[in-house]
Amino acid sequence: MTMPSAAQIRLQIETALERKIPGALTPVAKVIRPVAGTGIDALDELLKGGLPVGSISELVGPECSGRTNMALSFLAQMSASGRVCAWIDVSNVFDPASAAAAGIDLARLLWVRCGVSQRSAQRESRNFALPGKYLIPAEGKKGLHGGGCGGHPRNEVKGLSEAVSGFLRPEAIAPRCAEPQQRQRSKQETFQPIHLQVSIAAARASGSISPWARLDQALRATDLLLQGGGFSAIVLDLGSIAPEFSARVPLATWFRYRAAAERTQASILLLTQYACAKSSTELSLRFEPGEALRDEVTVFTGIEHRTEVVRRRFTGAAENVVPLRKPPQRANAGSWQSRTAWTGSR
Repeated sequence: MTMPSAAQIRLQIETALERKIPGALTPVAKVIRPVAGTGIDALDELLKGGLPVGSISELVGPECSGRTNMALSFLAQMSASGRVCAWIDVSNVFDPASAAAAGIDLARLLWVRCGVSQRSAQRESRNFALPGKYLIPAEGKKGLHGGGCGGHPRNEVKGLSEAVSGFLRPEAIAPRCAEPQQRQRSKQETFQPIHLQVSIAAARASGSISPWARLDQALRATDLLLQGGGFSAIVLDLGSIAPEFSARVPLATWFRYRAAAERTQASILLLTQYACAKSSTELSLRFEPGEALRDEVTVFTGIEHRTEVVRRRFTGAAENVVPLRKPPQRANAGSWQSRTAWTGSR
């Protein structure tokens, strides 16, 4: 009687568990994802083509480290090819003028502003919009001061006595001695705790929305965009959120985003100061603070950035041949420059 081989035993186990666990003993094959160029030659060479498609790429670094510049360059490449992108702005710091200067087609960009109160939105709409009533000439005034035939002059002075008496405060009018004076009770002042005085509605009306509310709104918006589909690139800008807020986002949220990005083939760019997505990211880049270029003495010409690859899940095609010699180590860091608009091309 011959003993069954290991392959036969594996086949029997997988056949028995086929309904519950398909391919229980078969290792998952590595999937090499396609990449999309960032528009920066130094980074594309470092990343072997660009950012992976259908996954999460995390850009970690402090302020003025080049995270936003790289994200704008990536969206410019995506919108130039006719694809639709989205920018989820948690702290309301996105500048459309800078995005247009970077080459982004604003007609193919969805800007989601989080933490914007209704009062500030109305104020901005009044500042930038031109209502139709301002383009229509005002009607001519009627009456004595506007020319033409108005009403009788007696109607002009109607209510004048009530208007004059309204300017005089009751305290300024001295009462007569024969009239009894009513004693007015002073209203007792009451003090309440701060958390009872300021409600959520008042905070939203004044524009002081907490980081938790803005972060929750951004995560919900990202869920809706991933479920709806149609976006080739989604930038979740958490760069202005303190690390103690972004670090408390559950890991299940990032795993759900990774599964949705793989299903819709959308590239998610996560801009943070602290690495919070952990193993859900396909690529993690760390940006160091930029250094000012010394081309001119008195004119600011640009910033030199340095980027390091911290995590990369799949670095190349799977091969069954194991080389005898140790392969050369790839460079995991590189530098690139961002020039100002007034310096021109150099």
